[in-house]
Amino acid sequence: MSIDIVWAPTNLGLRPPEPGAVPGTVKAPEALREAGLGAALGPSAGDAGTVLAGRYRPAPGAGEAIRNERAILAHTRALADRVEAVLDRGRTPLVVGGDCSLVLGPLLALRRGGARIGLVYVDGHGDFRRPATSDAADTLGGEALAAAVGLHHEQVSSPDGLAPLVRPVDAVQAGYRDDAAELAELRDTLGDVLTADDLAASEPSAAARRIRSVVDAAGLDGFWIHVDVDVLDPRWMPAVDSPDPGGLEPAGLAALLAELAPHAIGADLAIYDPELDPDGSAATIIVEVVRTGLAGLGSLRRSAAERRAAPASPPPPGTSRAS
Repeated sequence: MSIDIVWAPTNLGLRPPEPGAVPGTVKAPEALREAGLGAALGPSAGDAGTVLAGRYRPAPGAGEAIRNERAILAHTRALADRVEAVLDRGRTPLVVGGDCSLVLGPLLALRRGGARIGLVYVDGHGDFRRPATSDAADTLGGEALAAAVGLHHEQVSSPDGLAPLVRPVDAVQAGYRDDAAELAELRDTLGDVLTADDLAASEPSAAARRIRSVVDAAGLDGFWIHVDVDVLDPRWMPAVDSPDPGGLEPAGLAALLAELAPHAIGADLAIYDPELDPDGSAATIIVEVVRTGLAGLGSLRRSAAERRAAPASPPPPGTSRAS
């Protein structure tokens, strides 16, 4: 399948970087377009247009559990509509954002169609802060995975009444390098977790097999890939809101994505902030990761009938899939 790019400029899921300022991720799609992201996917890649987000507000409004709640939910539904249209044309969606809250849009699109899907959440952080465990759960960019698996406020986790968008057991977090307590919670809740150290110590093909044993297992209708570029080490990717040491190298991320992407339904790209990239060098790295890691997105994806006919295979050693 050929790729259609959906541009999703949003910063609604982030805190203000400083008083009176707004997060720069809203500028990421245009900056990446100018850096050549579309051309990096080859001549068959199409442009499915831009899904604009609402006005950014620095604090939750009246009746909102999170900042920009109403605007995020409206953007989620509009993005879901656009992704559905791409899929209906038989194309493979690549959503370019934007902050991590955008992941709910494509997941909602797939859930509307009755699919049970897996999720590969490639991110240096867990994005698993949630009301049950934190008093600070009011910024969806740092809570998007929790929302995706149905563990956030009901109105956030359940757009259109379809929670969970992904069952926790069908999700894998890949690239984590943050808090030990949250890591334990992720491991107790999700199908599997591969830390940045796990990925660095594994061949990309082996890591991909382990991930796919969860997200592409029998009974699922395929999987979605979310990529937060802060999974990269800040030596290469300083242009993010939370640059923490110990991340992946660009070549390692691209190699992992190249193993996963051909089998995926689609993918999204998030958290690049061009305001933190004055010379454009980080954008150039992202474009190269896309060219070498995501150009084959959806190219080997099996049809629903083929998936139903395929025998189940046991997970590889080291998998910690929950029940």
